[in-house]
Amino acid sequence: MSKTTIILGATGLTGGILLKKLLADTTYSKIKLFSRSSVDVKSDKIEQHLISLFQLENYKEDFTGDVVFCCIGTTAAKTKDSAKYKQIDYGIPVKAAKIAKENTINTFVVMSSMGADVTSNTFYNQTKGEMERDVLKQKIKNTYILRPSLIGGNREEFRLGERIGKGIMSILNPLFVGGLKKYKMIDPEDIATCMQILARSNKDQAIFSSDEIVEIANS
Repeated sequence: MSKTTIILGATGLTGGILLKKLLADTTYSKIKLFSRSSVDVKSDKIEQHLISLFQLENYKEDFTGDVVFCCIGTTAAKTKDSAKYKQIDYGIPVKAAKIAKENTINTFVVMSSMGADVTSNTFYNQTKGEMERDVLKQKIKNTYILRPSLIGGNREEFRLGERIGKGIMSILNPLFVGGLKKYKMIDPEDIATCMQILARSNKDQAIFSSDEIVEIANS
């Protein structure tokens, strides 16, 4: 049976890769995109909803399907206002999970980050931890949370700090072996592939570390 999926964040690096994968996936006959800007990809499978994601609750009637992929996220450098940062990294995924639960969507796959922890002293990690906690509170049957490390690949927008970090990590990557594998820089292709695989699985596990993401993507 063909399915309908929803992607939040399809204009981003990982979300854009995921979109292309799902367009080629015969599992899905319709892909609903909710974002403030349109994607360049054209397909009869795509149904675009150009909205403010801060007001997602106003589009509950359209937010229907079988699977939700949430690839929303920003950085402290890009969003310096902490309140707005939390609105994006916490508010949008949690709101999406609540609507998904209300609309009986049984699969919710969301990108978090390595280090997510509600008890963290770091605002970024604490925010991600709170997001994970409150997404899980919705008790959606198949909830999968991915915690990637630094994401490789080239974004359309230039982020100096991220570019420097990626340069350093590309040198250090070979040193991360054994228990340190989860700290390796990760390819966004692996994240998107893992999300696609998890959406059609029935795993009991809810949270996946960066090395587990790579393992699933390449299995």
